[in-house]
Amino acid sequence: MDLRDIKEFFRDFMGYIVTFVIIIFIFTFIVSFHPIAGNSMVPSLEEGNIIMVSKFTHRFFDIKRNKIVILKKDGKTYVKRVVGLPGENIKFVDNVLYIDGKGYNESFLGNVTTDDFDLKNICDIEMCPDEKIPSDYYFVLGDNRNNSKDSRSVDFGLVHIDEIQGVGVFNIWPVNNIGKI
Repeated sequence: MDLRDIKEFFRDFMGYIVTFVIIIFIFTFIVSFHPIAGNSMVPSLEEGNIIMVSKFTHRFFDIKRNKIVILKKDGKTYVKRVVGLPGENIKFVDNVLYIDGKGYNESFLGNVTTDDFDLKNICDIEMCPDEKIPSDYYFVLGDNRNNSKDSRSVDFGLVHIDEIQGVGVFNIWPVNNIGKI
């Protein structure tokens, strides 16, 4: 065996090792794929959909309203939509979302209805003394408002930034629904 063959073997082998480490790094810290279980996000996402999740975006940039987030709460993983941001007062009246007293249209929901609620009925006076979402907390809802465990429930409540695992960016399955979310 020639010394050049050995060098070439190690060079190729190291290339595979570096590629493997990069792939592990990407799927550990940058992106993941998340299957949708349940129907709390219908009509936007249905059971069996698979979405690509950015695992770092929310660490460097503010989470925007209407972003779909993957969160872990009480040992369970949930997929929800961010509706209320830190510092906002939110409520639903007659199927209209009010943010700091101004109506906000959620046209992506289609004919989905949302029961009336007020932040002051969900967030206790100690956590929300000024009836606003505290810093580093978010109010999240499932798109299927009649079949979703979300921030409207006192036992679920507001979501702390540390509970958010990532932000959904792309629907990759099924093929006929591929696209940005």
